Amino acid sequence: MRENEPVTSATRQPETPAAGIPPRLIATDLDGTLLRDDKSVSPRTVAALAAAEKAGIEVFFVTGRPARWMDVVSDHVHGHGLAICGNGAAVVDLHGGPGAHRFVKVRELARDNALDAVRLLREAAPGTVYAVEQTYGFHQEPDYPKLHMEIPDNLAPAEELLAEDGPGAAEPVLKILAYHPSLDPDAFLTLSRLAIGERANVTRSSPSALLEISGPGVSKASTLALCCAERGISHEQVVAFGDMPNDVEMLTWAGQSYAMGNAHPDVIAAASGQTVANNDDGVAVVIERMLERL
Repeated sequence: MRENEPVTSATRQPETPAAGIPPRLIATDLDGTLLRDDKSVSPRTVAALAAAEKAGIEVFFVTGRPARWMDVVSDHVHGHGLAICGNGAAVVDLHGGPGAHRFVKVRELARDNALDAVRLLREAAPGTVYAVEQTYGFHQEPDYPKLHMEIPDNLAPAEELLAEDGPGAAEPVLKILAYHPSLDPDAFLTLSRLAIGERANVTRSSPSALLEISGPGVSKASTLALCCAERGISHEQVVAFGDMPNDVEMLTWAGQSYAMGNAHPDVIAAASGQTVANNDDGVAVVIERMLERL
């Protein structure tokens, strides 16, 4: 498979499938989707999100990011202010602002499952190194690269970090990160899914060979489905946007879905429509057209 290369020009207009059911919720990924490459939210996108909320359509940010990295959109929270973080591992109320987020729902990765995943992937892909994401803590192995521009709370082998009496034992584990220095990213994802099986859910959102491992059945799609069920919203009433393999289930589940112009080939195959790239405000373009039809 190709890496995350652009597949459409900046001038191509989005493909918009006919929608017989009015939308009630917009679910959008952040990096590579709503955010431009410089991690900003364009004025056009801010205006489109606000217009959607004003029209009575809820907006959910659905991301692989942990809650502590949500400052990029905290200033653009409207209405309920909820976000799905960690690929579905947590639902977070953003109203408190950076450093004061409230966890509304947590779908943790059991430590036994995490340890099994680490063991099986070490056997299948020697050289894999790990980090552990918790609700508030971040821990990593000594050889795990500096991918996240933050100082880990602890350095130790994954087996120690995930032990019942290990660092952060009082906090739930949201996901583990697995990095391989030389494997092809898509090949690493396929290998890990075969090795780990049903013990955990494995996906990726990075252009490097970095995998994100969550609890069984935990994904953007499954947590979004739970949130929608609580609001009486059906999947047909959801419009979703994404660009990487961790978005595939969500795009497949939603009644209308759009792959970004810069999306991974698997995302393009999963979505019901396609828009322009994130740097060309692809999410805003679709929302504007959608609101014109209401």
